[in-house]
Amino acid sequence: MNKFEELEAFVAVVDQHGFSAASERSGVAKSVLSRRVSDLEKRLGVQLMQRTTRKLSLTDAGQHFYQRAVGLLSDLSDAEQVVSDSQCDLSGRIKLAAPLGMGIGHLAEPIAAFMAEHSNLEIVVELNDRQMDLVEEGYDMAIRIGDLQDSSLIARKLSTVNMVICASPDYLRKQGEPLHPTELSDHEVLVYSNLTPGRQWSFKYRGERVSPSVKYRISANNGELLAKMAANGLGITAGPLFYLQPYIDRGELVPVLGECTRPSVGMYAVYPPGRMVSRRVKMLSDYLFEYFRDKPI
Repeated sequence: MNKFEELEAFVAVVDQHGFSAASERSGVAKSVLSRRVSDLEKRLGVQLMQRTTRKLSLTDAGQHFYQRAVGLLSDLSDAEQVVSDSQCDLSGRIKLAAPLGMGIGHLAEPIAAFMAEHSNLEIVVELNDRQMDLVEEGYDMAIRIGDLQDSSLIARKLSTVNMVICASPDYLRKQGEPLHPTELSDHEVLVYSNLTPGRQWSFKYRGERVSPSVKYRISANNGELLAKMAANGLGITAGPLFYLQPYIDRGELVPVLGECTRPSVGMYAVYPPGRMVSRRVKMLSDYLFEYFRDKPI
C-alpha cells in the first residue's frame, strides 16, 4: 500500500477529468490509476467518485478530500524543493485565481513571460469574479482587487486600481448628464453584484462623502459585461479604469461626475493562511510586484 501514489492518482484523475487523460499525462497505465483510486476508496471506506461511461464527478466526500489532497501534495513538493540542490530551477504547479477582466487584460503578459523563464513550471489559472475560498478550493495564490474582507489571508499589494463613472453618449443625450451624485437616483445604474450598491455608489464630492440611493434593473457579477451594457446605452456604470478605458478611448463611453472621486483601491496577491508559501509562488508574486510597480491601472 502506497498512500502517496494513491493520492497522486486520485488528484491526477480529477485534474484531467478522467482516467484516460490522466494516464496519458502521467505516463501511468489507466488500469493502475483505476486500481489505486479504488484502493484509496476501500481504505477510506467512502466513495470519492461517481463513474459512468461518459462522465466522472466527485461526491461531496470526494470534493473535500480532493481539496486536502492537493494541499498535502503541494506541501510535500514545497518541502522537497526547499532542500533540493537544484532550487535555481523552479518546478511544480501553481494554482492561481484572478478576476476575469483583470486576468485577460493584465495578467496574460506577465504570466507568459514568467513561464518562459521557468520551463519546468505548470500553472493553472482560474478566472472568476466570485471570491474564491483559497483553502477549500486548493489555491496557492489569488489576485484580488478592492477591500480584503478576510483578514486571515496573507496579502501583498501589487498595484493601485483607479475607478471611474461613465455612460454612453447616447444615454446622456436621452437622459441628461448627472452633475451631482444625488442625481443618480433619477438615472438607471448598472450594479456590480459582488458589491453592495452602497459600497459601489459611494463618492467624495467637494470633500464630503455622498452615498446616493440608486435604482437599478440590471446587475451582474462581471464588470466587462456591465461596460458593454453601458456602451449600449442601458445606464451608468462605475468600475475600474482598466476595463473601462478602452471604451472611453473609442468614444463609446464618456466619464461623468468629474468633480466626484471614488477612492482608488488596491490590487493584491493573497495567499492561504497557515501554509508555507512555496518558493515558486513567492517568485511569481515577486515577478508580478516588479511588473506592476509604479503602474496604476
